[in-house]
Amino acid sequence: MRTPTRRTVLGAALAAAGTGLLTACSSGSMKGMDHGSMDHGSASGTGSPAAAPAGYLAPNGPEVAAAEARRKPGPERRVALTATETTLDLGGRTVRSWAYGDRLPGQEVRATVGDTLAVTLANHLPQPTSLHWHGLALRNDMDGVPGVTQADVKPGASFEYRFALSHPGTYWFHPHSGVQQDRGLYAPLIVEDPKEPLAYDKEWVVVLDDWVDGIDGSTPDAVLAELAKGMGDMGDMGGMGGMDHSGGSGHDMPSMPGHDMSGMSGGGGTPSVAGPSRMLMGAQSPLLGGDAGDVAYPFHLVNGKLSAAPETFTAKPGDRIRIRLVNAGGDTAYRVALGGHELTVTHTDGFPVEQATTQALLLGMGERYDVLVTAKDGVFPLTALAEGKNATALAVLRTGGGAAPDASARPAELDGRLLTAGQLKADPSVRLPAKSPDRTVKLELTGGMAKADWAFNGRRYDPAQRYPVAAGERVRLEFRNSTTMWHPVHLHGHSFALPGDGPRKDTAIVLPGTTLAVDFDADNPGLWMVHCHNVYHSETGMMTVLGYRA
Repeated sequence: MRTPTRRTVLGAALAAAGTGLLTACSSGSMKGMDHGSMDHGSASGTGSPAAAPAGYLAPNGPEVAAAEARRKPGPERRVALTATETTLDLGGRTVRSWAYGDRLPGQEVRATVGDTLAVTLANHLPQPTSLHWHGLALRNDMDGVPGVTQADVKPGASFEYRFALSHPGTYWFHPHSGVQQDRGLYAPLIVEDPKEPLAYDKEWVVVLDDWVDGIDGSTPDAVLAELAKGMGDMGDMGGMGGMDHSGGSGHDMPSMPGHDMSGMSGGGGTPSVAGPSRMLMGAQSPLLGGDAGDVAYPFHLVNGKLSAAPETFTAKPGDRIRIRLVNAGGDTAYRVALGGHELTVTHTDGFPVEQATTQALLLGMGERYDVLVTAKDGVFPLTALAEGKNATALAVLRTGGGAAPDASARPAELDGRLLTAGQLKADPSVRLPAKSPDRTVKLELTGGMAKADWAFNGRRYDPAQRYPVAAGERVRLEFRNSTTMWHPVHLHGHSFALPGDGPRKDTAIVLPGTTLAVDFDADNPGLWMVHCHNVYHSETGMMTVLGYRA
């Protein structure tokens, strides 16, 4: 069995590039790694790459250690995680999937700013895996990207992630290995502020997800195999929003080094041909500038539950509730509203904003928003509309008597006033000081669904490719979307500022035909991924690496 992920690309590409970082790999594993310099991994032989490409800082080099020391690591917060195949109850529907333990989402991890988070990941899966700490500015060798910052954690092995927590906020974690994130392998990470300025009575963590794994034989790997074949010549099939009709007539995915598309499986030997087609065509959303997504998910979940059996959050009338919203989906943006209530936005992607009220919010994959609501008396639907996909997910806020809302409840607020990240302003305490960029990195978003050739600057992911930055620089990332589809772009290890004193974020939506320029300070040395957080776009090529120069 071979699962075509970024890991199987790495060996051939890096061996050919002669970087000395990796040798050729097969079946998703990495051989030839020198783990002796790492003291974070287990005795089973997982760890970080021993050297960076010539001219770049190593993920485990002295500069990374010095940056970590400046964070003043404090008391340990120890967590044990087991990634395993298990049965999950989605609320009247059980599925076999992969998860952390036996729950969906995984057990929430809470820690405090200044803590040292020490998480031991035991891999009981049939494939290698990893853990990426989405949104955290952490030490580079703990970022969890196989082949860039560490080796895969092989089946039967374990790895300890250990890093200081330097900023409060709403974060989450998931694998950076293939399309494993689109199974049940995700969980929220809440970093609490010991000097929390917000006043509230209760807190509700709400994780949104699109679900396909284990439904009628489908797996995310099979979905990737179907999408990676492309659509060939779609010139006679007009009206399919977001399709790139410029390509030729072939149906095969353009070749990528090390990508063996045959024999793809979701683990346990399930053939990729199992299950119905999950390719989505014709899903349109004006909010997203056209095509809404590539995957027709059978279910959409709030905190792991179907709308027919929703989670109920109980409170008292008048309670002030902090809702932490996380979009853990693979291919779906969610428009979220709470029936009968306004939302006061306080944070996005972990950073405070000048508070603003709205009736609805739009979250791309990987984005987080914190909102405050003052609970009214009754029973209210918290509805997440799968934007452009004609489906909803549901949870319930109950403060009094009354019947629960129907599974199809669609509060009027969903079609009311909607706030987007570009309308928000960063709180003055976290604004980047005004400064002209020292360097501009131009990343054109290219490709399309027709040929499954998603890429940056027309070049699909090659781990030997680096866009250089230097410590201390103000860096501008200029994302120009020349595709006909929206993309949530994510930067590892840093937060960037949207234009015009806009909010600090690590994930931002770039609409088709638009350019988004964001700035960040290069203050966290290492090798850092930039990628589309549509997991199927990233896995077919829309990823690259920013590298700090030595």
